[in-house]
Amino acid sequence: MRTPNGLAKLQKRLAAIPAEVKVAVQPALLAAANQMAADMKSLVPVDHGDLRDSIEVTPAGSATPSHSQPGGSTIVPENAVMITAGNDAVRYPHLVEFGAGPHINGGEFAGTQNPGAPAQPFFFPAYRINRKRAAARVKRAISRAVKGR
Repeated sequence: MRTPNGLAKLQKRLAAIPAEVKVAVQPALLAAANQMAADMKSLVPVDHGDLRDSIEVTPAGSATPSHSQPGGSTIVPENAVMITAGNDAVRYPHLVEFGAGPHINGGEFAGTQNPGAPAQPFFFPAYRINRKRAAARVKRAISRAVKGR
């Protein structure tokens, strides 16, 4: 049975959508992640700038820095972008984000009291500020790709 020309054209177009969408979404994902990372860098407390400079955007197919938060070195899956804080030299972003409670030290200063540190959130506030805008940006990119613009 032959399909009408319009139906065949539509089926061809529908089959091509996933590839077009994957290509079209990457710039939107990177733009949204770069905006989030910029906001994180503006919110992070700065002593020497090491933590601020460790905030990175990693595109799909690339590896995140080792010892980064959240999760250490990971290959970013297709159609994704990861924002991480920390690296080999900066292993404390979680302590800045969530704080540390008072505790008794071990090691060289065993038995001394550490007063802890208050939380100074920077990562998740920037995420919460940007997530709706990022989702809208990605949805627009998908719509444009589906419509063929």
